[in-house]
Formats: sequence, structure tokens, C-alpha cells
Amino acid sequence: MSGGITQLFYLSELSAKEVTLGEEESGHVIRVLRLREDDPIWLVDGKGTLAEAAILTPHPKKCVVRITSVTSHFEKRNYRFHLAVAPTKNSDRMEWLVEKATETGLDEFTPLLCRHSERRQFQTARLQKVAVSAMKQSLKAYLPVIGDLVAFEKFVSQPLPGEKFIAHCRSGEKPHLFNCITQGEEVVVLIGPEGDFSPEEISLALQNGFQEISLGSSRLRTETAALSACFIAAVKNEAQTTSDSIFAK
Repeated sequence: MSGGITQLFYLSELSAKEVTLGEEESGHVIRVLRLREDDPIWLVDGKGTLAEAAILTPHPKKCVVRITSVTSHFEKRNYRFHLAVAPTKNSDRMEWLVEKATETGLDEFTPLLCRHSERRQFQTARLQKVAVSAMKQSLKAYLPVIGDLVAFEKFVSQPLPGEKFIAHCRSGEKPHLFNCITQGEEVVVLIGPEGDFSPEEISLALQNGFQEISLGSSRLRTETAALSACFIAAVKNEAQTTSDSIFAK
């Protein structure tokens, strides 16, 4: 991000000339940073809009700002990445994943209910807050969509755009994800629970157009595998050439 911007604040709607920040953001602006009237701040709406604004009313609970310039589609990536993961038993590991994946480049996160899932209930509110924080910290203008828990069978059976992949640990020759992704395309990657996907789930995914892939020779934990897929998609789309793979098949 250029222009010396070091901190972003989030507001879901930036269409008006004057907007009021939420209580948490207002408190940070006024109480923590001690900004005053006419001081500049930068806002994002999570949908690609970056706005420069000046403080009008420096209230610690209802800070009003005047938008002075707007940039649409700020630093929009050339691909879309959708990660569907069976949540781990330890919720902290999922929060870590969403935080790091948002920083890396994540557009949508769907928690999956699988046959071997250890967590069969899931609350999205906390992860949404984690995603907002990670978006601001990494100076991005796009907020990933955090979906509700959905049954594996329902998810893979629905029409999903782009290229679709499933990563699992069962034996067999599988190409590396890096070699399967097409630059500039939408990508959906399925990552299973600690006990992996069942044979029936893998078969159902293949029947619905998913391709088996490898994430490398190491056996990875659920959240590590998911983040690796994010990294691979980012590297592939940022690479200057696709003629030679830097990963082994």
C-alpha cells in the first residue's frame, strides 16, 4: 500500500459524504491514537473501497468523518480463493488460520461438517471479527466472507464456479496444487478434519468435479494444510511465468 498509509479503519458502508464510525473504531481513533478534528484517517468497507477522510466530530463513541477521496477496487487481486475446511476441535487454530489466510489472500471461508469432524457446531461471529482485524492489519480493502457450517455433501453438490480441488492424505498419485491452478481463475480447495475425509466423501467430491491434489510430501495439520493452499494460490498467481513449476509433482 502506497501513500504512507499505516493504519486502516473498517466501516461496512462508505457511500455517504459524512459517516459515523462504530464505537470500537471511534474509541481507537480518539482514545488510543488521540486524533483530533481535521486529522486524516483511512477507511475500508471490506468490498474493495479505500477512502481517505478527515475527522469532523472527534467523539470517542461516535466519531464523525468527512470522506475526501475514494479509490474503488483497491489492490484487487487477479484471482478469487475459496477455502472450505473442517473446523478443528481447538477453535484457536481456526482463528489463527482465518487471520493468516486473510493476510495472504482469502475471499471466502466455509466451515465443513464432515464424517470425521471433531467440531460439529460452529459460530461465525468470532471469526468475522478476526477477519476484520486481519484485513486492517495487513492493509487490505477486501474482507473475506465467513460462511456458516455446512454439510460436506451439500457443499460439494452445489454449483461452484472456477477450479475445484480436494486435498487428502490417502495413497495414490496426485498432482501438486501449484501445477493445477490456472492463473487468474477462481479456486475452491477442500481441506478435511484431523481424521481426513472418508473414502465416500472423496468419491462424492470427484463425482462433482473436484480434482485430487497434493500439498507436498509432509503430513500437515488441518490448519497448516489450509494455509499452505492459500500460499500456493498466491504464489502461483503472483508468479511472472507458469512455464516451470517451483514445486515437484
